[in-house]
Amino acid sequence: MPKHAIFITTFLFASIINAQTIRLDIGSVPSKPDNGSNIYIAGSFNGWNPKDEKFRFQKSDNGSYYIQLQLGAGKYEYKITRGGWDKVECKKGGAGIPNRLLTIPADTAIRITVEEWADNIPAKPKVSTSSKNVKVIDTAFYIPQLKRKRRVWIYLPQGYASSKSRYPVLYMHDGQNVFEDTTSFSGEWGVDECLDSVKKKCIVVAVDHGNAKRINEYCPYDMERFGKGEGNLYVDFLAKTLKPYIDKRYRTLKDRKNAFVAGSSMGGLISMYAVLKYPSVFGGAGVFSPAFWVGPRIFDDIKKKGKTVNARIYFYGGKQEGESMVPDMLKAFTGMAKVSKSKMTTVIRDGGQHNEARWRVEFPLFYNWLMNEVQK
Repeated sequence: MPKHAIFITTFLFASIINAQTIRLDIGSVPSKPDNGSNIYIAGSFNGWNPKDEKFRFQKSDNGSYYIQLQLGAGKYEYKITRGGWDKVECKKGGAGIPNRLLTIPADTAIRITVEEWADNIPAKPKVSTSSKNVKVIDTAFYIPQLKRKRRVWIYLPQGYASSKSRYPVLYMHDGQNVFEDTTSFSGEWGVDECLDSVKKKCIVVAVDHGNAKRINEYCPYDMERFGKGEGNLYVDFLAKTLKPYIDKRYRTLKDRKNAFVAGSSMGGLISMYAVLKYPSVFGGAGVFSPAFWVGPRIFDDIKKKGKTVNARIYFYGGKQEGESMVPDMLKAFTGMAKVSKSKMTTVIRDGGQHNEARWRVEFPLFYNWLMNEVQK
């Protein structure tokens, strides 16, 4: 019998009700550097897409902005943008603001004020936070499956150059946010700082996301809202192009038991898919705050392919990430438990929100669990 551990403070049960209309008005907005730009809402209900035309505000006759949303019951997080995360709302002095919260059905009409736009504030130079053990392999690594180029980072353990040891490899998505604050949108995971301080060492390879292509590349299924899913090809790249490249040039432990994949949100979805499609390549996954709602066909793949998987899978989700986050994650966990011999654990936080700060806290717990399981 497979051994499964699950840590849950309280189970959430999804309730199904008809979508409700919510109107959101912006009482006032500061002047814009580009006066012709539109205003959008980005949140947990649309994959945090900062320029989703289906979530663009309309302008009323008196010059104010409004939008009507059709959302089911639950809690949602969101921010206001002008089409990009470099043009997101912020505080008057330029400081970032926490994600706004929307609760349905309680909030049906909301009026907010945008204090300032980030690009109205003179940029303060960020200080590099990556450790000396991090470097960029290539700023334009070619992805033949997608015919695109992407920056790829690598973390080599302290003492790598002077030793003959071989190491496990963890492949991560959203590489901009893994090691370096200057390239991250809202803070980095601090993976290098974490690994600098642990005894059980690992190589980490991080691939930048594709900006506007991120949702498509991290979803293996076609989507009505976001278009063609390219996750199948992206996972082919990880397994057939990137891993062989890394194994050839670095001292890695090449077997399945020492190759892992991890990511958050859409990165959580594609990490789950990676172990399902390539169970002989990846022997573990960190599935953080997975956006299963974007690709619900993942549950069909769990039923069909889960029995071929014997991996170590770490599920994490927060109750403040939307009403469906935890139930969907538990559905994936229980689905895998029925058909797979995988060793799994699930961690749920009452106050967990959908952001890098939260995942930075959770990453060491995942890493220690994963490495302890590898040693068994």
